[in-house]
Amino acid sequence: MSEPVYKVSYVVADIKHPGAIINSDQKVEVGDEVTFDGQRFVVIEVEELMPPIGGFGLLHATVRMLEPVGTHK
Repeated sequence: MSEPVYKVSYVVADIKHPGAIINSDQKVEVGDEVTFDGQRFVVIEVEELMPPIGGFGLLHATVRMLEPVGTHK
């Protein structure tokens, strides 16, 4: 059986940002870093909305911005 694909709903906690919905081949966990919309985020909370069924799972992740991509020295 193949690994499930997760649809992850990202909500940004500490700034005004629309978040994102992104497909992932791996289950997202607290402490993971993700990049979208040109910014890096760290996952601070994960909730499984639907366990993997038929190769598909649904997660909700709350993230906090780390720094915009390209600004690290």
